[in-house]
Amino acid sequence: MILQPDLPVPLILAVVLPIAGLAVWRLVRGRGAGRLVWALRVVLVLACGLLLVRPGIVSGEAQTLVTDVDVVFVVDTTASIVAEDWDGDRPRLEGLRDDVQEIVDRYPGARYSVITFDADAIVRVPLTSDATALRSSMSVLRPEATANSRGSSVGVAAELLEDTLRAADDITPERIRMVFYLGDGEQTSSGEIESFAGSADLIDGGAVLGYGTAEGGPMRTTAFGDSSGSYILYQGSTALSVIDPDNLRGIADDLGVDYQERSAEAPLDLPEIPTETTVEGATTSVADLSWIVALAIAVLLAVELSRATTLLATAARVASHRRRGEAS
Repeated sequence: MILQPDLPVPLILAVVLPIAGLAVWRLVRGRGAGRLVWALRVVLVLACGLLLVRPGIVSGEAQTLVTDVDVVFVVDTTASIVAEDWDGDRPRLEGLRDDVQEIVDRYPGARYSVITFDADAIVRVPLTSDATALRSSMSVLRPEATANSRGSSVGVAAELLEDTLRAADDITPERIRMVFYLGDGEQTSSGEIESFAGSADLIDGGAVLGYGTAEGGPMRTTAFGDSSGSYILYQGSTALSVIDPDNLRGIADDLGVDYQERSAEAPLDLPEIPTETTVEGATTSVADLSWIVALAIAVLLAVELSRATTLLATAARVASHRRRGEAS
């Protein structure tokens, strides 16, 4: 049996033991059917305590890789990222998601972080070794609402990226750090593109990945995360978003990494990492038994609720008989 408490064990004991002690005292002093009621309540209290420590059993062991690498994704979420020119007429976002998954598969055991940008930049996923959290975040990733779009800069995430890398370097300077910038390079704000050069000395590799075509792709309007609206129009015609490789190469030069123009047919060329940064290990899989305890608690609470309902109904009948007797 393995315990995985949700709260400190001393705190759990401090709450459960006094209540359990009171229930045991009432059980000892009780008589007849009352003792059965208090016996069930003792079991209920102990079951609640057991639920808080989350019992489980070992169900197996899995081999894992632990990599001394941090991978930061800087992801474009402007309206143009759903322009339909990936692998024919699919949204660019689909290709972007596929590439993120391939990068995760290439660097197993790393820590991952996701920064997204449109009009502003935000950390969507702080550095974590939980690849499942990253995949979940990417699966629900949607572009900004068209109505909220006010122009964006392809370099708006530069300062946030540098702050994220510097904070990580202050805590674990020995780790290797890689940055992957994924976007179409289309600058829709009038200002200068912010420089990513401040992050160059904080990373050991990565790439800038460009999505889109020179011919351009149409974009659908988006609202509340739904990108299945009508096509965006410009001067009476369907607006087209085109890739800007010059902007993307400029970002790659700032970071000191390679630029790759992506397509569904082209393989993704990813940099190698030193083999000594990867260590094999094993993790123990635990089958959580909390659901069994929760089921028992539900049954005991149902018994308590049934008993309380019966007592209230009996009290109501007695009160009704008493009122009729007084009236007569």
